[in-house]
Amino acid sequence: MKQDGIYAAQKIFTGTNWLYDFSVVVKNGFIVELLPTHQLNEKPNQEYHTLIPALIDLQIYGASNRLFSIYPDTETLQKLYKYCISGKTAFYLPTIGTNTYQVMYDCIDAVKTYWQQGGKGCLGLHIEGPWIHSSKRGAHIESLIHSPKKEEVLQLLEYGKGVIKMITLAPEVCDSAIIHLIKSYGIVISAGHSNATYEQAINSFNNGITTVTHLYNAMSGLQHREPGMVGAAFNHREVMASIIPDGYHVNFAAIKIAKRMMGNRLFVITDAVTHTTEGHYQHTLMGDKYESNFILSGSALTMEKAVTNLVNYCSIEIEEAIRMCSLYPAMVLGLDQQLGKIEKGFQAAFTYWE
Repeated sequence: MKQDGIYAAQKIFTGTNWLYDFSVVVKNGFIVELLPTHQLNEKPNQEYHTLIPALIDLQIYGASNRLFSIYPDTETLQKLYKYCISGKTAFYLPTIGTNTYQVMYDCIDAVKTYWQQGGKGCLGLHIEGPWIHSSKRGAHIESLIHSPKKEEVLQLLEYGKGVIKMITLAPEVCDSAIIHLIKSYGIVISAGHSNATYEQAINSFNNGITTVTHLYNAMSGLQHREPGMVGAAFNHREVMASIIPDGYHVNFAAIKIAKRMMGNRLFVITDAVTHTTEGHYQHTLMGDKYESNFILSGSALTMEKAVTNLVNYCSIEIEEAIRMCSLYPAMVLGLDQQLGKIEKGFQAAFTYWE
């Protein structure tokens, strides 16, 4: 978030179009005016070459050797924020993979404390698992994976009220009543680590699930006789899907295909982890990706690098690549009237671009 003042730039991408030699006027943390710089009555506080909307990462696990599930505290959240800012990302959802309920509660407490201390950038918590399909678990802990009962779900939702913003689950292992219960708390439900059939996936999209977690990875694939979760995401008119454009999780050609099929329903996450030798998830950096027990377990990506990869390897225009990393993640959380654009009335969340 920018402090009050005037920010001039040779170029500004608003999220919709380009403005040239314009300035952004900020008061009380919000954009109150965009106007040609030559019309200013006072000198700008700062001047840039290019400004774009700040990027948003809805799935990141750790940074600087501190995995959030191992160190569920404000120090980890501060390091996550610093890592995000280094990649031109102003907002993030710290994420925890399949784990014990105690770890989930500790992470919820950490986010609450971080907010109370005025911590920046954290939009809430993303819980991925343990209500997933064991055959699509990837690096998740098999012994903790299970179908949820109403009592345990209700207890978690009550404890995490206002903090939990997204839950990734496999729709085929969750009763529809569970889906509706989670939705009633205003939480975004994302289908992931799932072996759902095409029909099961489409039905779940029509009944409360609005997003798919890391498209292609850890889900039933697109086959000519069984289109699976991937085919359902392609064919549905409304469901959105995250994707990891690091070149390891998904072939760049597959991202091109998904983009053609889904348009503005496709958005980016980093799925970034960090080196750790503790706990269930011991990630080791292998080149510029992470592995856990020789299984691909997370990326070393930043959102800034993601934008560059989309442009350089997926033939996506820079404007659309930026939207995939800013406006579209904001849409997922219902924040697209506050974040993802540089427009009057929006939060003053923008960053410079080289």
